[in-house]
Amino acid sequence: MIPYGRQEITQKDIDAVVDVLQSDFLTQGPQVPAFEQALVAHTGVQFAVAVNSATSALHIACMALGLGEGDRLWTSPITFVASANCGLYCGAKVDFVDIDADTYNLCPVKLEEKLIQAKKEDALPKVVVPVHLCGQPCDMKAIHALSLEYGFKIIEDASHAIGGRYHDQPIGHCQYSDITVFSFHPVKIVTTAEGGAALTNSEELAQKMDLFRSHGITRDENLMVGASHGGWYYQQVELGYNYRMTELQAALGVSQMARLDEFVSARHELSTRYNALLKDLPVVLPYQLENTYSGLHLYVIRLKLNEVRLTHKEVFDLLREKGVGVNLHYIPVHTQPYYQELGFKQGDFPEAERYYSEAISLPMFHLMSEEQQDTVVTVLTQILKGE
Repeated sequence: MIPYGRQEITQKDIDAVVDVLQSDFLTQGPQVPAFEQALVAHTGVQFAVAVNSATSALHIACMALGLGEGDRLWTSPITFVASANCGLYCGAKVDFVDIDADTYNLCPVKLEEKLIQAKKEDALPKVVVPVHLCGQPCDMKAIHALSLEYGFKIIEDASHAIGGRYHDQPIGHCQYSDITVFSFHPVKIVTTAEGGAALTNSEELAQKMDLFRSHGITRDENLMVGASHGGWYYQQVELGYNYRMTELQAALGVSQMARLDEFVSARHELSTRYNALLKDLPVVLPYQLENTYSGLHLYVIRLKLNEVRLTHKEVFDLLREKGVGVNLHYIPVHTQPYYQELGFKQGDFPEAERYYSEAISLPMFHLMSEEQQDTVVTVLTQILKGE
């Protein structure tokens, strides 16, 4: 089976983790700040807060921005559920903005239309979470301009997008957002086994997220109420969580970050080759927004079902049966049973639902060989042509 994604763990990665196992620190040692510094160095952002997952990063980002009861968070329906759940964790109401038909990202035009209506109803969002699906950046200039007009904060969910660029700035630079979140799950571009990070240019937000990831506890006398009792002393000054990243994860991340550009470059070569090999098939190929450079975490095609004699499910199932480990990213969040219980229904976001009815994620990982890619293309061609 050719998987849709696969990490690469080298001997250097293994040695980095073993070095930690033989050191004095397994958690809260020097590797976590070293990994955070690697993220800062790559993106040009001022602060990075490493945590145990991108879901945790989204949660502490929302908390740092003061999202709470009675507030609203809007995001894309085509994303993993964490992009929406982070709002519910804070007691906020969650809603969605339909996607752009070309990029599959949150549509700025539909966002503006929804904001105009929400302003009339005194129901504007406090936080908007654009998701850089597949690694392709959203139209952040347009979304940021709307944030200035309507007063919402922005968390970029860049779980797919490390190594990408938007208008010549690395994703994570936070030029057009308050906070950017990365994921380091094994199928992502860089892995720490499990892990995430929240990046920001605000010292205040970074300080809050640092507290929230570790029980709300500080040893910094400047943050304490009253004087310290001694070298052993700490205070809980916020209600936080245990979202810390371990030293083992961070060491792996530091090692992997050294190869980030190599990883993304290889994905672009694969994408270019896919584009050439698939151009005559009844599929819609990925679109690239102007002035962007995708991290290319995923390579998603859409079936032209009016030109294919099989259903979406039949094509998907046949690909898997023939050893091509395709996947589908994602099921529209508003169609999940939990969100249906909250009042969402089929038909609420038609472009997202159309996307879901046609999309298939083809295998894409930087070590993928031309032979494996040829196999994917051959099998897909045979299925779509009924051979």
